[in-house]
Amino acid sequence: MTIAHATAATPTWMPRAGYTLSGLVILFMALDVTMKLLRLPIVLETTVQLGWPAESAVPLGIVLLVCTVLYAFPRTSVLGAVLLTGYLGGAVATHARIASPLLSHTLFGVYLGVLMWAGLYLRDPRVRSLLPLKR
Repeated sequence: MTIAHATAATPTWMPRAGYTLSGLVILFMALDVTMKLLRLPIVLETTVQLGWPAESAVPLGIVLLVCTVLYAFPRTSVLGAVLLTGYLGGAVATHARIASPLLSHTLFGVYLGVLMWAGLYLRDPRVRSLLPLKR
């Protein structure tokens, strides 16, 4: 299936749903970036509880900002999704290392990653052509 064929056969709800899911992920990430860059006390306390130095909040916020901006723009969205997947994997590993509750804390990065990739899949015919769900 070519990209042109995938675009022509795409129902109108798919890109809308994809942009909605992607928008929710981007808004969540933007909130997280803002809290890290503002060095809010709750962020610094939580960072230390997770075993990271408080000073790492701003660099992590900058990395998250760059990855999120890349994900937000269609031209670089796949690269952004790959980088955000790595970032979220680090969050999952951090929570697993300190034995955080599995379903609420440890797997939250997985839930967010699934929403991120689902949004990208629905809005981007290039991704759908690489990962067809039906033959």
